Amino acid sequence: MNPMQGLYVDKVVIHMGVGESGDKLVKAENIVKEISGQSTIRAFAKMTQPAFGVRKGQPIGCRVTLRGARAENFVRTALGIVENTLSASQFDATGNFSFGIEEHTDFPNQSYDPMIGIYGMDVNVVLERKGVRIARRSIQKRKLPTKQRVTKADATAYMAEAFNVEVI
Repeated sequence: MNPMQGLYVDKVVIHMGVGESGDKLVKAENIVKEISGQSTIRAFAKMTQPAFGVRKGQPIGCRVTLRGARAENFVRTALGIVENTLSASQFDATGNFSFGIEEHTDFPNQSYDPMIGIYGMDVNVVLERKGVRIARRSIQKRKLPTKQRVTKADATAYMAEAFNVEVI
């Protein structure tokens, strides 16, 4: 197999939306920081939602991006929590997939604390092939060839082979 055709995990984005700022958001940031081992950045509301008491520009969540070995280790841990099963509808046409984790207490070294509560999170995984840089560089930018693009079938096959995931 051509080494340029192999897939790899480019990045993993962990997102936790709490819907309000203040103490609840700080607790969520601490949980994500403990789970991922990296500092978080805040996510802000894009529009005002009076029914939910959310104003535009108000911090309502946090996220962190993992790359490299740290990203692969997190994917293995997170897939173990969802019992190594994913639905085909969780994959998009470009080889990315997302899934949710209902309780942060499912992670190792995380226990239930009544003062904190239970938080869920979204995990987004981006799969790529080598050579994607040609489409992103600023000088001599080129269109990515079709054979270098990741498809839904490629992504499901890679996850079944590399991570032992059953795609339903």
